[in-house]
Amino acid sequence: MIKIYHNPRCSKSREGLLELETLNQPIEIIKYLDNPISKEELQDILKKLNYKPIELVRKNEPIWKEQYKDLKLSDDAIINAMIEHPKLIERPIIIKNNKAIIARPKEKIKEIL
Repeated sequence: MIKIYHNPRCSKSREGLLELETLNQPIEIIKYLDNPISKEELQDILKKLNYKPIELVRKNEPIWKEQYKDLKLSDDAIINAMIEHPKLIERPIIIKNNKAIIARPKEKIKEIL
């Protein structure tokens, strides 16, 4: 099964979901703004992406610029910020088995199939 961490209000996330739907494979859609991600789940996603927490942050979000941009934050503090403000999480995140990608652009989905 393929998982997508999806924000329906994001055009890139919608494009990623449409691309997945063409594959005719089971998809689990996780609307992470409605159903917040746990810290353990976010840590697992980071591990599958092979990312440091800061690499998953949407640095142009007003929340980031206003509250966190100029602070020296630990990885744990960055993870906590993403849990508190899920809009900070880059999207869409696609997971298949033990691999994950940020599907921007949507063509990157092919990398994990």
